[in-house]
Amino acid sequence: MEQRKLTCVDCMVKNCSAMDKTYPDFCLTTHMDEQVLQEAMACYEAGEDRAVMIAASEVESEHYCQHTRVEEIMDFARKIGAKKLGIATCVGLLKESRTLGEILRKNGFEVYGIACKAGAQRKTAAGIPAACNNTGLNMCNPILQAKLLNKEKTELNIVMGLCVGHDSLFYKYSDAIVTTCVVKDRVLGHNPVAALYTADSYYGRLKK
Repeated sequence: MEQRKLTCVDCMVKNCSAMDKTYPDFCLTTHMDEQVLQEAMACYEAGEDRAVMIAASEVESEHYCQHTRVEEIMDFARKIGAKKLGIATCVGLLKESRTLGEILRKNGFEVYGIACKAGAQRKTAAGIPAACNNTGLNMCNPILQAKLLNKEKTELNIVMGLCVGHDSLFYKYSDAIVTTCVVKDRVLGHNPVAALYTADSYYGRLKK
């Protein structure tokens, strides 16, 4: 049997955060590919990557454990100079997205939102098996959402509960940088980390 390669998810030390303990034998920091490290660090030297990284770090630092995710998104948008914000929303979260849009507008942002079912295309038109019609005939269209927001030249896009995989396609096709406000989890009230917190009890089946 091939030996499993241990990585950061197997670490119980987290010495890379504090650097005051012993690194585990398999630590990726002490076994780092220096070329990859330098390539990554070089990305922060200029341009959008540098500006975004600094803005994100300042948002974390200035109101640590004080601002909600919604407030942090507005803080971040201001720091990167984004005034026109796009919302890519699941139709099941339109109420929440309307509330988000109202908050953003009252705080001085221009908002342009696109729902996942915009365009009203049948699932079969994209090659989706007819068996998937049990959840509705019309497809979610994350690529269309991204392209419409690209056309509007939004400066920061916000994902509101797009389905697993649909969010992946939205991230791929969005011209503007993207952040996530809500992650889809229909069973757990859009709080997927609850399954991890209860993986040794209620959701123990996930580890079997």
